[in-house]
Amino acid sequence: MSNPSEYLNSLYGLNGKVAVVIGGTGELCGAMAEGLAGAGAEVVLVGRNAEKAKPRVERIGAAGGKAYFMAAEASEKAALEQLLAGVLQRSGRVDIVVNGAGVNSATPYLEIGEEEFDRIVRINLKGVMLGCQIFGRHLLERGEGGSIINLGSMSGIVPLSRVFTYSATKAAVHNLSKNLAREWAPQRVRVNTLVPGFFPAEQNRKILSPERVNSIMGHTPMKRFGLAQELVGATLLLASESAGGFITGAEIVVDGGFHAMTI
Repeated sequence: MSNPSEYLNSLYGLNGKVAVVIGGTGELCGAMAEGLAGAGAEVVLVGRNAEKAKPRVERIGAAGGKAYFMAAEASEKAALEQLLAGVLQRSGRVDIVVNGAGVNSATPYLEIGEEEFDRIVRINLKGVMLGCQIFGRHLLERGEGGSIINLGSMSGIVPLSRVFTYSATKAAVHNLSKNLAREWAPQRVRVNTLVPGFFPAEQNRKILSPERVNSIMGHTPMKRFGLAQELVGATLLLASESAGGFITGAEIVVDGGFHAMTI
């Protein structure tokens, strides 16, 4: 066997790759972006707020990685087409795409308004659809394969209370990812769903009441929330052609055992 560090780098190293992380200004996708950069990829953090991206870009740079920010609205086709063009102009290629923009709501079902419903569907589902369509087309036409990682949710696998619209959109993301994985496998464009369990993040803190936290802990064998950096290992597995080249259509669950808990 070669040097262990060389062996691990051959499996998970992403030198020469370019990763576009849509939603990269958020906590979870930001940590994923940092992990991709640490493995050698040039990372593009995509969001609406350059100030939110700045600390992450600076931290990646300080660690010897490469990263920059590009603004785009994840649910607008023209914006994502412009994003792709901008990345190709600056970086020359795209190899890995993370579709992670998302919003949540805890509105009681009978009180969900059409405007709120449409907004969540537009960002959580339409944004993933467009991201896969625009970047997927590029990867297919390039003919060198690639990895698309869509952010799912435990609520897309099992029903969770009080997040009706969010759950519906995430279930659709899971289904879309499997369909695309089947469709694009012959061209080596892999599409997988990364499924976080409960991670305190910007979009869900407002619904984490003490009662809900107690309920979550009662159903999580590890008895704690996840840490954002604990998504990095699964991200690298799915991003790397060497480590994850035969993985497509998968739902990689990172949840401290939540999905395995019944009574």
